[in-house]
Amino acid sequence: MVIYNIAIIFEDKKLTYRELNEKSNSLARLLMNKGVKENSIIGIMVDRSLEMVIEIIGVLKAGGAYLPIDSNYPKQRIEYMLSDSQSQVLLTSGRLINDIQYNGEIIDLFKD
Repeated sequence: MVIYNIAIIFEDKKLTYRELNEKSNSLARLLMNKGVKENSIIGIMVDRSLEMVIEIIGVLKAGGAYLPIDSNYPKQRIEYMLSDSQSQVLLTSGRLINDIQYNGEIIDLFKD
């Protein structure tokens, strides 16, 4: 019987180290295919969740830097942060972006 150690617990969800590694590697490959390279700034605007940790690790594995954005910030502040950072990719949940004006690519990892 193989036992996998738990890496993350959030509310009633758990991820093993293996699952975390596989999911973050998958995201890193996706980001690199989108042109993310060393020192690229990737916006992350999600609620606290297991997916948030996967996104952070995936960005780092792709060589990028993540820019955490609180969805409760005013619309103008979010738009300024994305523009000023020259972020080309925003990882988010579709329900959080509402009417944000953003010229980069939006990736919704929560979409089924």
